[in-house]
Amino acid sequence: RYTAAWLAELRQRPDVAFLVPRTRSIAATLQLKSEQADRIIDAEMIPSDRKDPLLEGIPERPAGLDRIVLSRSAADKLEVQAGDTIDGSLARRYRGRRERVHLPLKVVAVAPAAAFARDGAFVDVLLLEALEDFRDGHAVPALGWSGSEPPAERTYPSFRLYARSIYDVATLRQALIEAGVDVRTRAGDIELVMKMDRNLTAIYWAIAVIGLVGFSLSLGASLWANVDRKRKELSVLRLVGFRTADIVWFPMVQALYTAVLGWALAIGIYRVAAWAINDMLGEQLASGQSVCVLLPEHYLWALGVTVVAAVLAAALAGMRSARIEPSEGLREI
Repeated sequence: RYTAAWLAELRQRPDVAFLVPRTRSIAATLQLKSEQADRIIDAEMIPSDRKDPLLEGIPERPAGLDRIVLSRSAADKLEVQAGDTIDGSLARRYRGRRERVHLPLKVVAVAPAAAFARDGAFVDVLLLEALEDFRDGHAVPALGWSGSEPPAERTYPSFRLYARSIYDVATLRQALIEAGVDVRTRAGDIELVMKMDRNLTAIYWAIAVIGLVGFSLSLGASLWANVDRKRKELSVLRLVGFRTADIVWFPMVQALYTAVLGWALAIGIYRVAAWAINDMLGEQLASGQSVCVLLPEHYLWALGVTVVAAVLAAALAGMRSARIEPSEGLREI
């Protein structure tokens, strides 16, 4: 069993993204009923807090002893939605007598089906502790439930933990094993995903490099040919007083316009494709998750690399334009 102090220390690890203690499974159930439905359901209480990854995208989180987030299955059976109030009840046998208590619970949100498929409710750990204390015959002063004095130090049989990323799972698993914790992970599946990620990254980088080289060579050849086509006009500009540096800017500016407009077009195509991909696969993902996504810094990196490649491609054309003599313009006048 794990103490609150031990769990707090584990929560401070940099590779731990989320951790919440769990009470005994047999004590983490509650009967729920609403005014809209005739049925009573036995719902599993899942400990949660404001950082719960399962509730990502839900602004309201369970807090205190009277606010819960229902699973989609439970909400459908009770015919309730966010903002409704339901009745929770549980019973115990204490000193030879059977006792049943009720408590009103406000549904602050309904979790997506992907978060929890069965009848359940995400609740604050305080409510779970109160349910366990009541079933164990202890008093819960906050809810007015009588009983014996609770133990001085509370311990938990298990906990729910999320690693910061899949890359931290192996390290975190080893640390927990060394601490004597029996853990179950999907290390094999994670290693397979990481291997696929490395292989796909290598393929994408190869495609990107080939595309970048092809873009540079194609743009460079186009600018070189354009300088040759505009040779007469450029020589006349030299003749009327334009300096060599001014003439060199002709292919450079053209390359920059091409790069920026091409980048903007590529971003537009990507946004449409990303929306289509995420929409098709949205039902298989948790709320707020995406399969295809680029961060703002990725856009900036793409713009920077594209501009640098365009400038390098325009360098040879700029050198060729710098060799144009004003005398060539005299022959055309």
